[in-house]
Amino acid sequence: MTMLRWKYVGPDADVVAPDERLSWPRTLGIGSQHVVAMFGATFLVPVLTGFPPATTLLFSGVGTILFLLITGNRLPSYLGSSFSVIAPVTAAVASQGTGSALGGLVAVGLLLILIGAVVHLVGTRWLDLTLPPVVTGAIVALIGFNLAPAAKNNFEEGPLVGLVTLVLLVGALAFFRGLIGRLAIFLAVVIGYLLALALGEVDTAPIAAAAWIGLPEFQTPTFSLAVLPLFLPAVIALVAENIGHVKSVGQMTGTDLDPMMGRALAADGVATVLAGAGGGSATTTYAENIGVMAATRIYSTAAYWVAAVVAIGLSLCPKVGATISAIPPGVLGGATIVLYGLVGVLGIRIWLTNHVDFAKPVNQMTAAIPLIIGIADFTWQAGSLTFTGISLGAIAALVVYHGMTGLSAIRRAR
Repeated sequence: MTMLRWKYVGPDADVVAPDERLSWPRTLGIGSQHVVAMFGATFLVPVLTGFPPATTLLFSGVGTILFLLITGNRLPSYLGSSFSVIAPVTAAVASQGTGSALGGLVAVGLLLILIGAVVHLVGTRWLDLTLPPVVTGAIVALIGFNLAPAAKNNFEEGPLVGLVTLVLLVGALAFFRGLIGRLAIFLAVVIGYLLALALGEVDTAPIAAAAWIGLPEFQTPTFSLAVLPLFLPAVIALVAENIGHVKSVGQMTGTDLDPMMGRALAADGVATVLAGAGGGSATTTYAENIGVMAATRIYSTAAYWVAAVVAIGLSLCPKVGATISAIPPGVLGGATIVLYGLVGVLGIRIWLTNHVDFAKPVNQMTAAIPLIIGIADFTWQAGSLTFTGISLGAIAALVVYHGMTGLSAIRRAR
């Protein structure tokens, strides 16, 4: 496929492949659907971490363009904000400031690039051996469940609008199908926001003062060895998300995209490095946009170019960023009860999808110990390094699994 060229197909086509497109007006419409699908989750991450939403939107759009270029325009994907970095970013900001959190994101991106390069050269077999499903599932699960106190604190600051947001979100998921069902989080947050506005819980002064056109707020990263261990589990989660995305798109399009795995990981790494260097949040491939592709059967990368350009355009409107930043805590609390829980359940889904056998002691211990460490948020100080529940849980998952597996191998060899 020639870069940035797509074969035109008519509107009656059953499937639109990555190297094909509909008419440009229809492609603009599909691209706008992708923007709406990713928007709810993408703007929530900077709001929850204190990063400027407009900056994160800018780097998500730029990151998507880089992803498409690095993958040869063959892998349709939108790079939105990753929920796996919320906990380490929050902890890093609290202990060392925003700059150190951005430095941690740059380190995450660099490690992703390295992993992507190795995968591109030697394949994914070594990843499967190092990070089997029982380990990745445990790490992803504890990242979500570790955030439960943050959801509780937000909810208690505005319980009424939080409860309304939560009920609307669950109701929309239960009642609606198709695109509306996939936009349940976005719609619930919007309605919760409007309710909070009616109750006088939204500070509208910054919105009124913001300009219509302007550059986002950029920030410079700093690097502190003390916070880097916090971000290791996020790398593992991002690897799992990217691999899952490539396999899902390959299955939907009937194409073997496994050779693109290394490029996808490296591309996400490049986008995350760029975001961290400028004040945005880490990126990841978005399941919300996979849902749009599954519903429409339109896999054209042209639509993702449209989505990226629209996101960049929105980021250049400070009033949009100010409106997002003004979302009250109660609304965030109602939404994050679901979102953080879903991150945890995603880890469980990894176990179920890969048929992890919990009758085996090695799998029981690999899941049980890290979950308790992560949920209780154990901490350990080692000199200038601080290990929190997420980093300790991730280390425990690796040590327990490989330790027990190694001891079993020694026993069998005797």
